[in-house]
Amino acid sequence: MSKILRNCLLASPAMLGLALGVAPAHSAEVETIKDRGIIIAQAATEQGQILDRLNNYSQEGQTNSLEQVTNVNQLRDVSPTDWAYEALRSLVDRYGCIVGYPNQTYRGNRALSRYEFAAGLNACLNQIERLIAASEAIAREDIDTLNRLTQEFEAELATLSGRVDNLESRTAFLEDHQFSTTTKLEGEVVFGLAQEFNRDGNQAVFQDRVRLNFVSSFTGKDALYTRLDAGNATAFENIDQGAFTYSFDNDNNVEIGWLAYYFPIGEKIQVYLPAAFPLWVDFVPSVSPYLDSFTGATGSLSSFGESSPIYKIGLASGGGIGANYDLLETLTLSAGYFGGNSFDPSEGNGLFNGEYSALGQITWTPTDKLQVAATYVRAYFTGDDNTIFDLGVGTENARSPYTDVAITTNSFGLEGSYQITPRIAINAFGMFTDADQPSDDDADTDIWSYGVGLAFPDLGKEGNLGGVIVGAEPYVGGCDGAACRTGGDDVALHVEGFYKYQLNDNISVTPGIIYITAPFGDSDEDGGVIGSVRTTFTF
Repeated sequence: MSKILRNCLLASPAMLGLALGVAPAHSAEVETIKDRGIIIAQAATEQGQILDRLNNYSQEGQTNSLEQVTNVNQLRDVSPTDWAYEALRSLVDRYGCIVGYPNQTYRGNRALSRYEFAAGLNACLNQIERLIAASEAIAREDIDTLNRLTQEFEAELATLSGRVDNLESRTAFLEDHQFSTTTKLEGEVVFGLAQEFNRDGNQAVFQDRVRLNFVSSFTGKDALYTRLDAGNATAFENIDQGAFTYSFDNDNNVEIGWLAYYFPIGEKIQVYLPAAFPLWVDFVPSVSPYLDSFTGATGSLSSFGESSPIYKIGLASGGGIGANYDLLETLTLSAGYFGGNSFDPSEGNGLFNGEYSALGQITWTPTDKLQVAATYVRAYFTGDDNTIFDLGVGTENARSPYTDVAITTNSFGLEGSYQITPRIAINAFGMFTDADQPSDDDADTDIWSYGVGLAFPDLGKEGNLGGVIVGAEPYVGGCDGAACRTGGDDVALHVEGFYKYQLNDNISVTPGIIYITAPFGDSDEDGGVIGSVRTTFTF
């Protein structure tokens, strides 16, 4: 109906009077409108000017700025002192055409381009159309004002209508040809230029990792994640720590990298149901704002720098289940179970008869600035692959303290973060793991890790991030038993600094450096110095 009303205003003021329900008995008044319409129509018969203006508006955004201004009308704004400006203000205030202000009044005080003005006029046309349909009375002087405004801004209104029609057509096309009504695509591509400078056997490398994530929702509250991964980011030789968050190598073959489903139960429970390659931080609060990008490439450079290594214990290639329960508004209970090889039906594997890890955590968030958590993880590893910590954190001895034997572990962690100012946040954690050998009651290993990180969000400009991380990657404090790889490690100090520069919404560049004091838990070894320039593309 808005097009009908607009066409009536453009074509014939007499028709407008009929459309608004003007009674035939007022013939003199109708004739006056006719006469006014004839005069206005005569004034608007300069078709060349109108066509030029239509052409100029339709070409907006398609040519450069020097070519775009070809008509003096494009340079003329509608200022607050013009009659048209005051006329539209009166209509807006009377009929509430433009919403958004507390009292629905028009409070503009700046000049508008003719196209902006036409958009406001179009809103008033639509509003008055709705009032007519509801049999509301419209003042005669307002009809005259609309008639005059519509004639003067004929070209702009026609262009606006054409753009709306074009937008509707393009939207309909996209709806008909879209990939899925329930699925959207997210992606991250990482280019990493890196070099280890202080250990023999390492060369400069240029590596990549690609993630394509299909996120589907079927109820609006759930989410199914299907992620494809490819990469060639291998670790440096002769150093066992300092792995990057994007360190992933499958010869750039495309493989399933993550498959999981989230759904709520009521208002307080959120369920996490992974089928392949889950992480604890997929659902458990890691209490490491800014630094933790959940193995992505927008936070810290290193895997250790993201969050406590306790969240990297017993990560599965199979599936499991997890859930968060909001005990109180400030208190969240998290619990989960991962089966290491839950997909394998052979003896000593499966969901419950092979490797597993189980986590419980209580997270307290009393304010927006402070968060504290206590975490416990119980895990069992077979002798075939008894790696405790995944994703490249820890010394070689801490990751696998015993040789070719089954291991059970009990791990305890405390994590905390505090937003000191809007531009400074501090994160800290401490972790202890007791690793036992079920076949040897006397075997016992103590593994320690701790760290503190400073994050500087929006450093230099919005979206940037600076970070400094100092801590000890998991190391063996002491090991008893015949199968021990070592009696104990020297403390392996990890020092990291990085600066992420956000070029735009989709591209960031992050130079940084990582220093490891005691590779392989041996202080007699030369320290490792790793430099990196990471470029991350997100879409």
